[in-house]
Amino acid sequence: MRIHETAIIEAGATLADDVEVGPYSIIGPNVTIGAGTKVGPHCVIDGVTTIGRNNHFYRFCSIGGMPQDKKYAGEPTRLEMGDGNMVREYVTINTGTVQDVGVTRVGNDNWIMAYTHIAHDCQIGNHTIIANSVQLGGHVHIGDWAILGGLTAVHQFGRIGAHSMIGGTSSVRQDIPPYVIGAGDPFRPVGVNSEGLGRRNYSAEAISAVKESYKLLYRRKLTVEQAVEQMQVLQQAQPDCRDAVQLMIDFLNDSSRGICRP
Repeated sequence: MRIHETAIIEAGATLADDVEVGPYSIIGPNVTIGAGTKVGPHCVIDGVTTIGRNNHFYRFCSIGGMPQDKKYAGEPTRLEMGDGNMVREYVTINTGTVQDVGVTRVGNDNWIMAYTHIAHDCQIGNHTIIANSVQLGGHVHIGDWAILGGLTAVHQFGRIGAHSMIGGTSSVRQDIPPYVIGAGDPFRPVGVNSEGLGRRNYSAEAISAVKESYKLLYRRKLTVEQAVEQMQVLQQAQPDCRDAVQLMIDFLNDSSRGICRP
């Protein structure tokens, strides 16, 4: 281990042999850190926290702290992080609560910029970009490849669909379906993140089907239930695009807060 002499590694912590820990950082007794991970100076990682391989925590991070929830009574809730995440200065990520699944999760290859707060019981997917000073309330779910612009705030229990893109300084009070791009206070959808889908090797036909699903949801004056029925018809007509459309259908069927509207 490459541990600075001023760092404190409490008894019980489990660190892979090549983990780096910078000056004045503190690793708590219930922390496990995988190979290749770097912890910068002045970081605190505590709680019941499991961190995977090749993560990089910049200086002044606070990871695995107790949830900011007045109902929390010291229960042994957890934080789980995957591999290859970049976590910049002053990021805070809290453990879960027993009122939800009891664990906050961050997947793989996420880019989490300075001053971001990820509250208790959030579930973050893979390959997301969360820009400076984004604030996630408790129980927020974010799908794979989503991008959140700086200073965006997401209401507790909000859900952000995969491949969506949220402009900076947005206020997200209801769910944002997959593929949707937009911004505002409150957030308003304006279209489909077709550029991002193309970069992720979605076919032209799949992108066209996603655009048609967006129109069914937002342009045809249908209820959500009616839009879902028409998306299922679209799947039958374009079976090669079934999975792309199914992602939207599943999200809409699971939504409990309602979706953002233009």
